[in-house]
Amino acid sequence: MARVTGIGGVFFKAKDPVTLKQWYVEHLGFQIEDDGTVMFKWDSDKGLTVWETFEIGTDYFEPSAAPFMINYRVDDLDGLLAQLRAAGVVVEERIDEEPYGRFGWAMDPEGNRIELWEPPA
Repeated sequence: MARVTGIGGVFFKAKDPVTLKQWYVEHLGFQIEDDGTVMFKWDSDKGLTVWETFEIGTDYFEPSAAPFMINYRVDDLDGLLAQLRAAGVVVEERIDEEPYGRFGWAMDPEGNRIELWEPPA
């Protein structure tokens, strides 16, 4: 049987796509390719992408009203959260420590909650 082997992309609407993309470049270090897209390349022995559904009434995405939340893998959670705070970005104070990594959260300028995940070493 044919099957899906992973997530090929994340796409969402924005009020101002160009400005929002530039915010992600400036604050999260996204790299824009020559064709204007952002691509994350995975080595076969490194990384994974989690796909999960949540109950419609979940408060996990709050304070965002968006019906989605994107989790970004990071190499230095504390450093990135400090950079975001210094830039005036809304950052949640809480950091969750789990066996599968550390998690923090911030809001982008359009009110989307961002989950930041630092996998264990």
